[in-house]
Amino acid sequence: MRGWRREMAGLVLPVACGGCGRPRTELCEECAAVLARAPRRVRPAPEPAGLPVVHATAPYENAVRAMLLAHKERGALGLAGVLGGALAAAVRAGAGQPGGAGPLLLVPVPSARRATAARGHDPARRIAVAAAAELRRGGVPARVSAVLRQRRAVADQAGLGARERQANLAGALRVVEGGRRLLDGGRVVLVDDLLTTGSSLAEAARAVRAAGLSQGGEESAGRRGAGGLGAAVVAASPTAFELNRN
Repeated sequence: MRGWRREMAGLVLPVACGGCGRPRTELCEECAAVLARAPRRVRPAPEPAGLPVVHATAPYENAVRAMLLAHKERGALGLAGVLGGALAAAVRAGAGQPGGAGPLLLVPVPSARRATAARGHDPARRIAVAAAAELRRGGVPARVSAVLRQRRAVADQAGLGARERQANLAGALRVVEGGRRLLDGGRVVLVDDLLTTGSSLAEAARAVRAAGLSQGGEESAGRRGAGGLGAAVVAASPTAFELNRN
């Protein structure tokens, strides 16, 4: 029945796979399978100072790139579920064994207000909500704590190199009033849809630390401690995966 409904919907409201463009399906099985890989640690080069340990599910290329762009720029909001599932897997990979240190607090890196208004939604936050729901379905306590805001305008990151992105974002984020309280008693995981240079996640980490998150339990020898700060994304640049093959 589900397949029949999809066929009928495709006749009335034609759709195409967000990954490969195959007609009359929002996401084909082949493209969905690309996001079912085991997450791995990723590391950009150069690695910005203060970047937490980051895990990602897939390289940002081909079908994955098309899906993220379709969700972010073309309003393919139905892809949030599968993208959130991939993000949830990356969160689990970085968080280690559940329990004992409070719930997982997914803190999305915010989009610029201008970009959010133009798109009509905040992609990272939408995917984070889907990821938190997936984690809870798997028995892992998790919730979204959207406590970060931009404190000043930043330039469009497209076309900027690693150093330019770091300069563009330096000091650009803050934790909202009362946000520190929302981060108490849990394991904070910064989340975004994509890692390229790592500048956005490094700035988000700085802002969270500046709000008073204890650094005593942060990553040590590549493993998260109780109360520490980690990060997870759906996808990362292929070179970030290459650096972690050995």
